[in-house]
Amino acid sequence: MILARVVGNVVATKKNHRYESARVMLCQQITPEGEETSYSVLALDSVDAGVGDTVLIVQEGWSASTAATGKVGAAIDSAIVGVVDRIDLL
Repeated sequence: MILARVVGNVVATKKNHRYESARVMLCQQITPEGEETSYSVLALDSVDAGVGDTVLIVQEGWSASTAATGKVGAAIDSAIVGVVDRIDLL
């Protein structure tokens, strides 16, 4: 799982038919303290995340595929699977 902040929306005029209803978001990985790292990723949004939201991203083909499209076998590497409300560090 990757903790990230949504920084943008990717617009595509043509998509594979499996992804037509999915939104592609640009996400910047962050630390648990909220600091940005140098790692960014494109992820399909399965939870209606928006720019500025802190999200959890799964980066594994099977889970990402089924979370983002509801179907197995789609070639997806990363999907947003949760919006984070808060992080408690002990």
